Amino acid sequence: MSVLAAIAVGLLMGVAFGFLLEKSRVFEPGVILGQMQLRNFLMLRIFLASVASGLIVLALGTLTGIVPKLDPKAVLYGAQLLGGFVTGVGIALAGACPGTVLAQVGVGYRDARLTLLGGLAGALTFAYLEPAIRPVLLTGSPGRLTLHGLLDLPFWPLALGFAALLIAALYALERWRPWRAELGERADGVLAERPETGPLPSGTAPAGR
Repeated sequence: MSVLAAIAVGLLMGVAFGFLLEKSRVFEPGVILGQMQLRNFLMLRIFLASVASGLIVLALGTLTGIVPKLDPKAVLYGAQLLGGFVTGVGIALAGACPGTVLAQVGVGYRDARLTLLGGLAGALTFAYLEPAIRPVLLTGSPGRLTLHGLLDLPFWPLALGFAALLIAALYALERWRPWRAELGERADGVLAERPETGPLPSGTAPAGR
C-alpha cells in the first residue's frame, strides 16, 4: 500500500469513527462520567462492540491471508499499570478521553478545548521525560504475550470464539439495561435523570458548552 493510499484509508476510517462516535453519544461527558460511576453502561457497550468487530475482522483477515502477520506490542507492566491509572483519573476528572475529546470540540464543548490542550501538553512532556523514565517504566518487558501464543493455537478460532462471547454479553447487557432508556429521551446521557426545564432561551448553549 502506498503512502497516499494509507493516508486515504486512515482518513476514511477516522471519518467513520467520528461519525459513529457522535451518533452513539458516547462522547457526552455525562455518559463518560456515568460509566465511571457505574450509573450507565453505554461506553462499555461501544467498547465491547468495537473489540468484537475488531476480532472478527482480524480473524477473517488472518484466515484469508489479507493480514499475514499480527504485530502486538510488548508488555510493559509498570508503564501500562501507571498509564492506565493516570488515564482513568484524567477521564473521570475531565469527562473525556483522548478520542472523545475531539468529538466534544467538534460539537462545541468549550471546556473540551482545554482538555485537548492539556492532552497535547502531557504528550509533549512525556516526550521530553522519556529518557529519564525509560529505565524505570519502559524496560524489563517479558515480550509479546498473546493468548493464542501461550496456548499454541491459531489466532482466528480464538478470536471468533471471544467475539461470540462478547456479542452474547452485549445481548445480555441490552436485555438488562436497554440503551435507549439509559441514553434518555433527548439523546443526552444526563437528561434522563433531571426534570424538564423547558427550551433554552435563543442563543443560549447548554451547560458545559
